[in-house]
Amino acid sequence: MSRKASWYLNGLMWALWGCLGLWPWGTFAQEGGNAIAVQGMVTLTNKGVSFIPAFTLGKPAVVFDGSLGRRLRFEPQLRFALEGRPWSFLFWWRYPLWETQRFRLRLGGHPALAFRTRSVLTDAGREEVTVVWRFLAGELGARYTVAHGVDLGLQYLYSRGVEKTIAQPKNTHYLALQPEFSARFFSQKLTVTLRPQVYYLRVDDQQGYYLATSLTLRKQRFPLMLSGLLNRSLQTNLPGRNLVWNVSLGYVWDI
Repeated sequence: MSRKASWYLNGLMWALWGCLGLWPWGTFAQEGGNAIAVQGMVTLTNKGVSFIPAFTLGKPAVVFDGSLGRRLRFEPQLRFALEGRPWSFLFWWRYPLWETQRFRLRLGGHPALAFRTRSVLTDAGREEVTVVWRFLAGELGARYTVAHGVDLGLQYLYSRGVEKTIAQPKNTHYLALQPEFSARFFSQKLTVTLRPQVYYLRVDDQQGYYLATSLTLRKQRFPLMLSGLLNRSLQTNLPGRNLVWNVSLGYVWDI
């Protein structure tokens, strides 16, 4: 087996073990006689973008999102380059700590795998291999409903790189202010959602401030949705492009 195939196999095995976390929860729900919420989305995008510049793919990608559970939810996200190479796998667990009619406080955490292509020198010459970086992350998020169609969110995320390699980021801090505005048009059949956000990002000893905006269009009772994203650096010493954008088409399903 080639080194590249070995890395792919290891990554996919990690994904399988993460998704096996679904099994006990699905079994528990069936035995208890309660229906469990299962949702998912497949997204095709012209450019894989991450709010952490080092993890931006920068080329066409497909993203698989899932959600299983009602209060304690398992939310895996598997991201691939369109050519089939794995990009990153995240295995989120999220739980609502506090919920009222207007305010929601959420706790989350996940292991993650990030895949990077590196050129190495072998006996046969230079060869591209896929390197897997492992991360552990925790999240605290709050959201307040100001008025109908107007929400204000605050999110903090910390990620710890567990590899011993120098190249992997070790400590990542992400703090974002996330308002959300939504409205319905054409006899309530079309929902338009605008999500601007200002965020601070610190990766080890480098830091930056960024502004991002996403716009989503979705027709009522229609599985497809269209969205676009703009992300611009305001002040940063982190490597990466000052302006990145993408357009995405998503297919939503639920059981």
